[in-house]
Amino acid sequence: MDADFLITNARLITCAGEAPRIGRRQGVLDAVDDGAVASRDGTIVALGSRQSVRTTVTLTPDAVTIEADGGTVLPGLVDPHTHAIYAGDRRNELHRRLAGVSYAEIARQGGGIVATVEATRTASEEDLIEATMGRLDEMLACGTTTAEIKSGYGLDTATELKMLRAIRRLGQRHVLDLVPTFLGAHEIPIEYRDRRRAYIELVTTEMIPAVAADGLAEWCDVFCEEGVYRPDESEEILSAGVAAGLKPRIHADELAASGGALLAARLGARSADHVIFANETSIPALRSAGVVATLLPVAAFYLKLGRFAPARALIDAGVPIALATDVNPGGGFSPSMPFAMTLACFGMGMTLEESVIASTINAAYAIDRADAVGSLDVGKRMDAIVLRGPLVDLLRVGASPIVAVVKNGRIVSESRGTGAPSASA
Repeated sequence: MDADFLITNARLITCAGEAPRIGRRQGVLDAVDDGAVASRDGTIVALGSRQSVRTTVTLTPDAVTIEADGGTVLPGLVDPHTHAIYAGDRRNELHRRLAGVSYAEIARQGGGIVATVEATRTASEEDLIEATMGRLDEMLACGTTTAEIKSGYGLDTATELKMLRAIRRLGQRHVLDLVPTFLGAHEIPIEYRDRRRAYIELVTTEMIPAVAADGLAEWCDVFCEEGVYRPDESEEILSAGVAAGLKPRIHADELAASGGALLAARLGARSADHVIFANETSIPALRSAGVVATLLPVAAFYLKLGRFAPARALIDAGVPIALATDVNPGGGFSPSMPFAMTLACFGMGMTLEESVIASTINAAYAIDRADAVGSLDVGKRMDAIVLRGPLVDLLRVGASPIVAVVKNGRIVSESRGTGAPSASA
């Protein structure tokens, strides 16, 4: 068979097989030493030992070959929870948190989500696209090739739709594959604080139908948390989303055991995100319902929450784990999935192997993309990252070993530093 792209002389970490990985399988990496992987028109057509691939494929005259020089190749990373589209700048809040002011206190003083809402409402669609392109570039350089991205900084119909239209256009302009989520229930806007019932009705009877009518989102999300949306309100919103054809996912139990994880299990949501306060009641419920626990250690770290999600208990109970960055203006200050993996290993007790599965095939499953990305397998997209050395080097914060990022069978980001792989056409 013909191939127009080839990576050779590599240790392949395929992450292939059924998704999601649970239990002990989350800690098993499928590796091919002295391997190669080939694609045609962005789709993998062969992988295995160098010898087997060499005898299987015929390179087209214009084929590009990456000589990995014995480095490591793994699937492009998948980031299943981000708030990467927004206007404004809240880095001043980081200074305040470092001085001891809590996230909750900053929010009460007019900071937090509502500050970003004010800036996002006044930004144009073009402004949002321009600001977000740079963030997506940063994510790409860190190895992310597919990402979920939420609305939620509009909290009115016009701005929520504006954000989702911008996400659609970003998906057409940027090489990252973007998965859109409607998050009109991110907070209660200031103008509705004394009439929250009216805002919930706005979300369910106006926003969701408008989003669905224009096909602007695939998922519906809600911030189920004390002081934001109660479980009964969250269920009403997510059920309205399901009725309109939007699949449910949920921010759950980030600041307290507020019932979000139990709701995710009851509704059969694909993912319950954060779950820092998952416990002996909610963990079995997540396992029984097959809900992915998408963990966001970067947010817990920058928000100085003082604890991380109980990853070890979740894995041992058989709950599938995904990792994400939570890129956002107030607490998701890193675009790096490798940094999320590092925190998962050193802050949440996960193994390196578990963190890789959580950032590839399980993360892809969490956003319903495991049939196309998240592993190196014949028939899937040729999305990959090439490391100059061993897999463990991904945990070296500030010294990225990623020397090439491949999306749909072409190099979209590369390092020219020492040890970079050679590419030829």
